[in-house]
Amino acid sequence: MQQHEDIGTQKDLVLYRIETAKEDLKSAKILRDSNIYKGANNRAYYSVFHAINAVHGLRGIAYKRHKDAIANFNKEYVKTEIFPRDIGRKISGMEEIRHASDYDDFYITTLEEVNEQIEIAEEFIKMVEEYCKGILINN
Repeated sequence: MQQHEDIGTQKDLVLYRIETAKEDLKSAKILRDSNIYKGANNRAYYSVFHAINAVHGLRGIAYKRHKDAIANFNKEYVKTEIFPRDIGRKISGMEEIRHASDYDDFYITTLEEVNEQIEIAEEFIKMVEEYCKGILINN
């Protein structure tokens, strides 16, 4: 078995996490366009989760649990208004919808709901990318 070493800078990590977020968002759109709405909700949520982890990467932090990553993002970035307060509520809503989509047997989602999840993800990824690049350029 081959072992991999972590190679790269903090900047590399942040940019990688942003790219992962964008790939998940692209997957959400593909799934939506294929009428696979629950899967689209899942990928839209994960795009936001990876974007949150990109922000945490600026400090060299990684969280294994979603709950911890989101709670710390809200504490460090939303409550301090680095990111708008309403984004914290939107992310919380996305997490609930993703959980229902993944685990509730009879959860029914709609195209409108999926489109809203994708719109929130697009908005958030754009914010994260601008914020992270601003920090990376100034350091």
